[in-house]
Amino acid sequence: MAHDALDPAFRRLIDEHAPVRQIGTGFTFTEGPIWHPAEHYLLFSDMPADVRRRWDRHGVREVLKPSNKGNGMTYDAALNLIVCEHATSSVARFRPDGAREVLASHFEGRELNSPNDIVVKSDGSIWFTDPWYGRMPHYGVERPRQLGWQGVFRIPPNARPGAEPELVVDRYMFTQPNGLCFCPDESKLYVNDTEQANIRVFEVDGGRLKNGRVFASGIRDSLKSGVPDGMKCDAEGNIWVTGPGGLWVYAPDGRHIGKVSIPEHPANLHWGGEDWRTLFVAASTSVYAVDVKIGPRNEPFMRARPAAGSAPAAPAADGDLRLDPSRCALVIQDMQNDVVMEGGAFASSGAPEHARAQRSVENAARLAAHCRARGVPVIHVHFIVPPGAKGLTLNCPLFEGAYEANALVRGTWGAAPAPGLEPVEGDHVVEKMRMSAWEGSTLETVLKAEGRDIIIETGAWTNMSIEHTARTGADKGYVMVIPEDACSTMNADWHRASIDYAMQNVALVTKTDAVIAALG
Repeated sequence: MAHDALDPAFRRLIDEHAPVRQIGTGFTFTEGPIWHPAEHYLLFSDMPADVRRRWDRHGVREVLKPSNKGNGMTYDAALNLIVCEHATSSVARFRPDGAREVLASHFEGRELNSPNDIVVKSDGSIWFTDPWYGRMPHYGVERPRQLGWQGVFRIPPNARPGAEPELVVDRYMFTQPNGLCFCPDESKLYVNDTEQANIRVFEVDGGRLKNGRVFASGIRDSLKSGVPDGMKCDAEGNIWVTGPGGLWVYAPDGRHIGKVSIPEHPANLHWGGEDWRTLFVAASTSVYAVDVKIGPRNEPFMRARPAAGSAPAAPAADGDLRLDPSRCALVIQDMQNDVVMEGGAFASSGAPEHARAQRSVENAARLAAHCRARGVPVIHVHFIVPPGAKGLTLNCPLFEGAYEANALVRGTWGAAPAPGLEPVEGDHVVEKMRMSAWEGSTLETVLKAEGRDIIIETGAWTNMSIEHTARTGADKGYVMVIPEDACSTMNADWHRASIDYAMQNVALVTKTDAVIAALG
């Protein structure tokens, strides 16, 4: 089934001919897919059947019946399951041991309509929509409405269970508010309206919304079934919303860039899989899966791990290193012509000779290829000096040397990546003008967007940029993994001094082949 690229940007997100796999069928009306980040299974709702189901490599099975006709679901940072229940007009929390507690059920003393879709912000607040579909037959329990309008609500962090939520929009703004999602940095909240066939976007100001406007409209087609319902945001800020014929995808600037074709009427979607590159779609009587090239917005639960879990990167009992690809990112730092190649500005330092001896360029390239195949983001960190060295401070010999050698100037051969380490489609490129990759760069923004907390660091120079980045990464709480044969500096003595002493205290030092094996 071919998908529809309305703009070339769409092809960066999904292959136009990516197959859509049916992973389960025979249900009544599926909703609320959500992926468990540690145990790797999918939960989804079958509202009319009043069942919650689970899909994993063994197939589909029931996990809860009755389920109070649950609809949208997500997890909080502690991996408690948060569910919108149509039959009880409640937002409920299910702890890992199965204990249920109601977080919200009334506003101004009246029952909520029927909480529908839900998202958790990084501060722990819970945001949900409240149309009245759950008071209709089939999708819920038919009964009179008490509020008389449909809103969007927020449960503050650490709110007392059962306390009234906060209304965050004008109570008459929406007809049937449905899907909602934050942008990657949570500065915007998107909310769609099924009846109005549009998406609104708001600026997030703490616990309030302001400056709301229509982001996309006209999400309808008289010839195809499907309406705005579930909605999610990817790591680059693109909005994926259910619509006629499948999923409609909008760029952050509001351009409609493509459509993902789904065989049945879609109701909701979410990313999952071990590498977060599988899009699961709940669609009428079935659940579908399609491989994509882009991961999700980094939601708090995606970084959660079981409290009793072991260290995230450590030798296993058999002595072999184990790394979870869904938590890793590869950084290739300062592997530029001026730094490691003959003819570069710093060639006289001995750096090209040591890079050859280490085979650091070749090893980093092998590792990058394997990481891409395993869904591990590859992040190129380049030292880039503007023409005229504007903004480069001359406060230390390293920066003075770059200035005097006219090195690493944007647009020159010297600033370009070493042959074999050119970024490919899907990689990230981060720029800096400091030794550490963290300083004055977007590295941490990228890592948070990708949901990664284990950094495999390669590049040049070992005792400067690599060590500085590893030290700061450890301080920030990241697990730093250094395949030392994918790093190089000016000579073997300086390399060994860093690897054998300082690095041992801030990173797990290993070899390229061990990392490749550890990733599977």
